[in-house]
Amino acid sequence: MGIQTSLEGQAKDLGDGFTVRRLLPSARRQAIGPFVFFDHFGPVDVEPASRHDVRPHPHIGLATVTYLFDGAIMHRDSLGVVQRIEPGAINWMTAGRGIVHSERRPEDLATQRYVNHGIQLWAALPREFEETEPSFTHTPAAEVPVLRRPGVEVRVLIGEAFGLKSPVKTFSKMLYLDVRLEAGAQIELAELVEEVGVYPLDGDVSIDGEVLPARTLALLANGGGTIRSESSVRLMVIGGDAVERRFMWWNFVSSSKARIEQAASEWEADTMGQIPGETERIPLPVRPVRSGDDAPL
Repeated sequence: MGIQTSLEGQAKDLGDGFTVRRLLPSARRQAIGPFVFFDHFGPVDVEPASRHDVRPHPHIGLATVTYLFDGAIMHRDSLGVVQRIEPGAINWMTAGRGIVHSERRPEDLATQRYVNHGIQLWAALPREFEETEPSFTHTPAAEVPVLRRPGVEVRVLIGEAFGLKSPVKTFSKMLYLDVRLEAGAQIELAELVEEVGVYPLDGDVSIDGEVLPARTLALLANGGGTIRSESSVRLMVIGGDAVERRFMWWNFVSSSKARIEQAASEWEADTMGQIPGETERIPLPVRPVRSGDDAPL
């Protein structure tokens, strides 16, 4: 077993000094299981003058998964959903045939200094569900099942592991775990899903004796391994059944380039939906390559 591939990630400036660490997609790996996008943001100090709001923007063909360790984000979307995102809760947004959403500072924090820290994932939807109806599901932290044993705590955010099952409904088999290990503790990942990735947040771990540095995403060989830490550490585990290669451009994911071009035209024409009470929008970037071009987006 052990580590098959490790990804160090790249710093991406999203504007106004807000930088994230992007692990997926990368030149070496597009996805781990269905997860085609992995952004680790923070810890970042949000000052009253900070401009970290994400204005309305569209998605198709994917589900976003937002998970916070610290802070708060206010989600609004074109379905009329308004949901405060807080640490420990799982927020799953199915884009399907198309949705528009924004992510902003909650109004009650407008004059306060606080820390935002979390991870956002995108899961590619299976081909048969790429055009499903959009939806949003909030699972409070108290409803996430937790395994506790000496030196180990595992929150089963999505999927099934260690005899526990998350209440979050998905479109394919997948896994998302929040794991805490005390110094000297270890955990066995026994081939829970086809592809498994491990991301230590705040300390190094070893996987079958091979060191994985903090903030490095590792794809495990054969989908499992023994993870051990010599110091207290928090790590995230992602994975699931592998998906066929997807085309990705801007905020769109699809098995069809033509569908991505269609979505781009719809956003340019402002026909993908409106968020009640929102008037801003992120403009469309330079258009993708044409569907007749065989190169991936």
